[in-house]
Amino acid sequence: MANISGANTRNAAGKPLLGGVALVTGGSRGIGKAIARELAAIGAAVSICGRDEEKLMLAARELESAGTRILARRADVTNEAEIRAFAQATEKELGGITILVNNAGTGGGGFGAIQDKSEAEWDLVMNTNLKSVFFLSRAVIPGMIERRGGDIINISSLAGKNTFAGGGIYCASKWGLQGLSGCMAEDLRAHGIRVSVICPGSVATDFRGRGPKDPSKVLTADDVAHAVCMIATQGPQSFISEVQLRPVAKP
Repeated sequence: MANISGANTRNAAGKPLLGGVALVTGGSRGIGKAIARELAAIGAAVSICGRDEEKLMLAARELESAGTRILARRADVTNEAEIRAFAQATEKELGGITILVNNAGTGGGGFGAIQDKSEAEWDLVMNTNLKSVFFLSRAVIPGMIERRGGDIINISSLAGKNTFAGGGIYCASKWGLQGLSGCMAEDLRAHGIRVSVICPGSVATDFRGRGPKDPSKVLTADDVAHAVCMIATQGPQSFISEVQLRPVAKP
């Protein structure tokens, strides 16, 4: 598969997502911000949400300075009413959503032996990493069905494929996301909608997970963004259902 960096895509094929609208959750920083920037670079109008108003506005100004049509709105992805309003505002301001990237996620203090975890920690991780995908997808899918197409890209983790000590709650949320994504793909492919999942290994962001990371042995946020762009620009007859993304240097 081709390497879809922003620069390479623009040089080789112009802006293949021109006219498209991408909604990216957790788009004010880290992986989400990188995804929004790369999708905008290849032509998409972009809608981002986050809970930190200051970081959200900074990200919006950065995207606008690059000439992107942008909507930025504070929204809690675990609140269905806020998410539905956000999706509706996106379609009103930018047009029909053609790409949904469910990126928002948290460890939420969920790392540690399961007997030491609280119900509040369980709920925070599950609601952010899994239930939010349910909310966003339900808000966006009817429009995609009506338009007979779209891409839903769920950012999971290699923790959704592997288990490790202390990862009970986090792994459960990501394994659940794997199952949800696979079933959604089967439900929606007849409508021309592709549901894909990206499983990165460790990424150099402020999400600390199990502890400090060696920057030379982890992925960057841009690596994940490139994978999203690869999926979003694939040919109309193909369906990349899953991408497992690892750093070259073994941790």
